Amino acid sequence: MAQLVEFPLARGGVVLVEATAPTGGVMTRGMDGAGVFARARQSFEDAVGNITPAVEGVIDQLLALAERPDDVSVTFGLDLHAEAGAFIAAASTTANFTVTLTWHSTRAPGPNEPGA
Repeated sequence: MAQLVEFPLARGGVVLVEATAPTGGVMTRGMDGAGVFARARQSFEDAVGNITPAVEGVIDQLLALAERPDDVSVTFGLDLHAEAGAFIAAASTTANFTVTLTWHSTRAPGPNEPGA
């Protein structure tokens, strides 16, 4: 079940996020004039910052390939909860990430490569 969660912003103000309702635990609850059902225990920036190491790790490893791609695109689901903050959600039943690597190579093909 979805609910509105109020995340405070580091520089003041708040952002409302539609989030999946938690399965239990203690948090500030109650509807206010804006229809907010829960208030997060951490700022929006702190919540999203929880996934930064994982995203950086994926990008670092892909850019470390011997044949470094010109473009790297990583798609992942980001889920927010009032208590847990942000975490990488399952993108499908079989994968948590969709990765696209693109090479725009202008070099001549090697002797064992197609087009040589």
